Amino acid sequence: MLGWAAPSGRRARAPTTMGLFDFLKQKPAPAPTPRPRLPSGPPRPEPKGENHFIVVTLDSCRHDSFMAAAPKTIMKLGPVERRFSYASWTGPSHYNLLTGLLPHSSPPNVYASEYYKEDFYNFNKRLGAKDVEFAKMVPALWLPGFLRNTLGYETHARVSLPVLNQKTGVNRDFDSFQLMDKHNDMRSMLPTLKFPTDRPGFWLLNVGETHYPYAKPDEDSSMWPRISGVNGVFKKLDTQIDDKGNLMSSADAPQWFDQDKLDQLKERQIDTVRYLDKVFEELWDLVPKNTWVVVTADHGELFGEGGYFGHGPIMLETCFEVPFLEGKIR
Repeated sequence: MLGWAAPSGRRARAPTTMGLFDFLKQKPAPAPTPRPRLPSGPPRPEPKGENHFIVVTLDSCRHDSFMAAAPKTIMKLGPVERRFSYASWTGPSHYNLLTGLLPHSSPPNVYASEYYKEDFYNFNKRLGAKDVEFAKMVPALWLPGFLRNTLGYETHARVSLPVLNQKTGVNRDFDSFQLMDKHNDMRSMLPTLKFPTDRPGFWLLNVGETHYPYAKPDEDSSMWPRISGVNGVFKKLDTQIDDKGNLMSSADAPQWFDQDKLDQLKERQIDTVRYLDKVFEELWDLVPKNTWVVVTADHGELFGEGGYFGHGPIMLETCFEVPFLEGKIR
């Protein structure tokens, strides 16, 4: 944040800065079964945008893994930026993304309100819309609801990770929301993508191949220890508390990976990006004209840096580094 001092002889008065809520309050210069809409929900207005909008999150894909894979098909979308996620694990990162805040560039000497302003302004281009009334994002601060109920979009999500399943809080204001049968099969999402012709559509695609154990859909991943995420921890926690209420150490906890194994795991993540590049070729063939696509990750991943593996309760820069690219493919 910029430093500030009052002129000599005057009482210091700090400049007024705005948070996200204050900024948005300003007036701006196999096919899934659709999730039933609540009868009290607002009617969908006439569409106010021209572009379909797709956000693809390569779960856990760190920036340098993406660059090492050099995925030529994905990179047809535009230049790759090194950005940072707002959170270090899947659930809160996707919640933040669905407020409309995509991974950030961490600009120095800039007030957060100024960054938010530019980031939201860019949605005019992404959506092919003019004079989007961002004040209507308040008080919900929820992009799917804003797209659906203010801009007239259809809204859909296909997710790979169970921590984003349809019972969680991220499933709000979506016309359809599906947890895929496998956590690592982006290709199975493609037949479910039906683009409306009378209005634009928004799609969130959470892709799991790049998440541990970094496996392609036809690969036997049983060679790697099963390490639970938050979803798995909750499922097992009741069995790991003794009669006195004390937490028991897990007898089946895997031994810590040595660096050779961690290096192998990183190579596996890089290899899944190379594999996904072929799947993106099929996606590019599928999307209609006037489709704006964002490809990014929800957070990074650690492979031994600082003594860490994976992501989650970690405060290390690499855990937040993600690739970011966006544009129209045609």
